[in-house]
Amino acid sequence: MNNVSKTLIVFGFVLIVTGVVINLAGRIPGLGRLPGDIFYRKGNFSFFFPITSSVVISIMATVILNLFRKK
Repeated sequence: MNNVSKTLIVFGFVLIVTGVVINLAGRIPGLGRLPGDIFYRKGNFSFFFPITSSVVISIMATVILNLFRKK
């Protein structure tokens, strides 16, 4: 049962960190309005796909996770 408890603790920590990031994402200047983000509007329809913002968030997450990775 030791592995199950560690897995649940890590999963809970990941959920907490994800919640904090989602709350703070609106306060990061420029995120969602970077060059390369796709925004299409025609009449009553609009489509937004933040490609560049997703890449930036992925790179930041990779760097942060690599700082905590065990060697």
